[in-house]
Amino acid sequence: MSTVNNQNRGWTRVVISLVLAAAPAFVHAQVSLRTVVELAQQNSSTVKLAEADVRKAEASLAETEDAYIPNFSLGSQVGYSHGFPTGQPSLFSATMQSLVLSYSQRQYIKAARAGVQAANLNLKDAREQVALDASTNYIELDTVNSELASAQQQLSFADALVRIEQERDEAGVDSDLDLLQARLRLAEIKLARNHLETRAGTLSKQLSTFTGLPIGSILTDHGSIPEIPEVTGDEVPRNLPSLQSAAEEARSKQFQARGDDLSWRRPSIGFGAVYNYDSNELNSYSTYYNHFTPNNVSFGLQITVPFFDFALRAKGKASAADALRATVEAEQAQRQNDVQIATLIGNIRELDAQAEIARLKQQIAASQLKSVLTQLELGSGAGNGPGAPQPLSPKAEQLARIDERQKFEDSLDAGFDLSKTRLTLLKSLGNMEDWLNEVHAK
Repeated sequence: MSTVNNQNRGWTRVVISLVLAAAPAFVHAQVSLRTVVELAQQNSSTVKLAEADVRKAEASLAETEDAYIPNFSLGSQVGYSHGFPTGQPSLFSATMQSLVLSYSQRQYIKAARAGVQAANLNLKDAREQVALDASTNYIELDTVNSELASAQQQLSFADALVRIEQERDEAGVDSDLDLLQARLRLAEIKLARNHLETRAGTLSKQLSTFTGLPIGSILTDHGSIPEIPEVTGDEVPRNLPSLQSAAEEARSKQFQARGDDLSWRRPSIGFGAVYNYDSNELNSYSTYYNHFTPNNVSFGLQITVPFFDFALRAKGKASAADALRATVEAEQAQRQNDVQIATLIGNIRELDAQAEIARLKQQIAASQLKSVLTQLELGSGAGNGPGAPQPLSPKAEQLARIDERQKFEDSLDAGFDLSKTRLTLLKSLGNMEDWLNEVHAK
């Protein structure tokens, strides 16, 4: 089933790549977050390496378990000899051998099984990390695209402001300083737009690297992005794949150490059988051996009792040190994750407050713009008598529009920073898979 799914995903990627590369009309095509995540996981070298580790671990498990299955091999030792024969004249031979009893092998099998578990968990963690990186880049590109659209509107308002100030300067209403300030505002907006374009280009290239699709071919679909849950510090962390993998790796090394320790403490038993079909045609074997028979069979058990083997003893000590190191590293990874969770929770509180402030500022700017537009259309209502406020000039509208767009972009930036940190916390808490299920359901 997994092979079929991999083939289907491969065909999906090929079809999308061909459509995007061959049809100019589809050079900028909307690609959902789900497609980006799936292609990133298929294209990731990290995931491919983790998959190779899984296959290697499974092969190592099969190797340790198959030690109890008798192997069978065929051979021949045909050759001419003169004088006293130096070897058995076998035209055909068959050998069979296997392990019957080994206290160490049992531990090696447990170590290999734990290694398979560790490799599978590491693969799961690699897929989640790639999905997190691809999702973060996709959401950021979607945010930057919205900011670019707003920046373009800002640019048109700043152009209008410069024209208005030029007219007012020529009419002697405003000073040259007002015109210079308008031009400065226009230059700052152009610079900000250039930054956004550079940022969008970088994100587009990163997504291209993730997915293998042509650079600039991905047009984000905002509707494909699920809502990121508001994670709090009250949630109990689940077992992370990375931490579970480290723990299973430590268990594997512990079993390996036990096996190496038992190898010089406990005996082992092996089984062997040999069949030879011998010939006397090319040698003088029968001259020196009176009872020559062509068919010869031997079988039996080989019992090994370690008595004085410092090499095996030293190997056991080295394996024990490796197991201790792996155990400490697993504990260290758990502590680091706990610290990261605490840090992210603190950051989320601060970013949540910043996002709320940015939203309120944007709402205030929008309300002020609405008030300016109303006054320009209907007047302030204060009349023209002494002490009445001066009527608003056309440049007030452009300034209000520029300010509202800037506050809108600030709000988008603050929202993205909050979303990015929430996604990272989701992974640190072990809840990334739940969110990915929502991505795949879109």
